[in-house]
Amino acid sequence: MSVFLTLLRRELTAFFYSLNGYLIIAAITLLIGESFSTVITNLGTDASPMPVTELFYSTYYFWMIVLLAAPVMTMRLFALEKASGTFETLMTTQIGDVRVVAAKFCGAMIFYLVAWLPLLLCLFIVGHFARQHIGLDAGTVGGMYLGIFLIGCLFISLGCFASAITSSQMAAAMVSFVLGMSFFSLAFLAKALPPGSDLTAVIPYFNLFDQMDSFARGVVDTRVVVFYVSATFFFLFLTLRVVESRRWK
Repeated sequence: MSVFLTLLRRELTAFFYSLNGYLIIAAITLLIGESFSTVITNLGTDASPMPVTELFYSTYYFWMIVLLAAPVMTMRLFALEKASGTFETLMTTQIGDVRVVAAKFCGAMIFYLVAWLPLLLCLFIVGHFARQHIGLDAGTVGGMYLGIFLIGCLFISLGCFASAITSSQMAAAMVSFVLGMSFFSLAFLAKALPPGSDLTAVIPYFNLFDQMDSFARGVVDTRVVVFYVSATFFFLFLTLRVVESRRWK
């Protein structure tokens, strides 16, 4: 455990002791602020029939953050190590591949969750000036952050895999973005799929839009949670296999 914590501290230091980390947080905060500004402008003085959290998920700002932030956060995890030559040194130690992959994934996830904290502040500000606790119900906020966490796990695991297969940070970011867009495209397919299709048993699990809407309302489907956890472990397993293959080269 002490080895894992040391590796995790190393990853967090790379995020929080660099200018790039704070630029990412600033960019996400700006997009979150723009999204709430758009929501409030569109609502005007009319009452909202749904929680503010659901309105936020319905904007393209949320998906822009997810699709762009994950590749930027993860592109350096393995690629930079390979480019700088420190990856071979790390792999020749007795640390263990599982600990290395787990530490890099957990470090990126912690940074990802910290970057989303301004969203909670925006909810409180909107609730305060609206003189209502819209979107601040414990179940709604909990479901919202569970959705953010689960979709973050999936996209961060995609980024880990992309970074592990190349030594170029730009290539890693592009591969991660393409993989993320593939899931995004499947979500459009799932939404447009007719009810009587043969794929209705599988494709709905890729309907990210409806899943996020449910999380924003505080509704948690355990089948969706299992899907996200399984997909995350699958891509982390692929990442581990790629890392292990380096020992035999």
